[in-house]
Amino acid sequence: MATVRAFAPAPQTRRIEICRTAAQIFRDRGYDATSVSDIARALGITKAGLYHYFESKEALLLEITSYGLDRVRDEVILPARAVRDPEARLRQMVTRHARIATQGRGAIAQLVDEVRALPPPVRKRVEERMRAYIDLVRETLVELRSAGRLRDVDPTVATFSVIGTIMWLPRWFRQNGRLSQDQVANQIADIALGGLLRTRPMVKRDAARRVARSQRRVKR
Repeated sequence: MATVRAFAPAPQTRRIEICRTAAQIFRDRGYDATSVSDIARALGITKAGLYHYFESKEALLLEITSYGLDRVRDEVILPARAVRDPEARLRQMVTRHARIATQGRGAIAQLVDEVRALPPPVRKRVEERMRAYIDLVRETLVELRSAGRLRDVDPTVATFSVIGTIMWLPRWFRQNGRLSQDQVANQIADIALGGLLRTRPMVKRDAARRVARSQRRVKR
């Protein structure tokens, strides 16, 4: 009888698996407290097998971080730049980023603080990529302030408050919880915009008209 041998995972699939596992361990234990042996053991491979894919723990952290930044670029920054209205742009950024932060138990989203472990030249490039997102959020808030639509808050404080709220999501969100990713993302956006934006006069007038119509119906 012929022996059936299991196929080895494709190299790219294996790299993704390694990154996901390492990201989770880094999040749970911290980068400094995690050894290459810890990661290899969790994957069921030897250290030599892990080094076949990544030359160092720093290289692994860089790939994980780069993947997360690529997602923010492709799914948040680029689509947002095509939105002209700053309020709609801000809502889209918050909602899209919140969805990313709640996927895959949020391990990748929580590794921002571990960037300090990267070599200085590499860390600088990563921080520049992070800055591009921060600047876009702040520029959007400044645009809203110029249009008289932002409450009396400092745009820089508001920027880091909004992003910080999103980055905290993976610490409490549960995939099988009462609320879905979309529901949580939409509510985070409602809270953020509700606290940052002034109520438009038109909205107030519309609300007053609705109340007046309701009162007339009651009198009849």
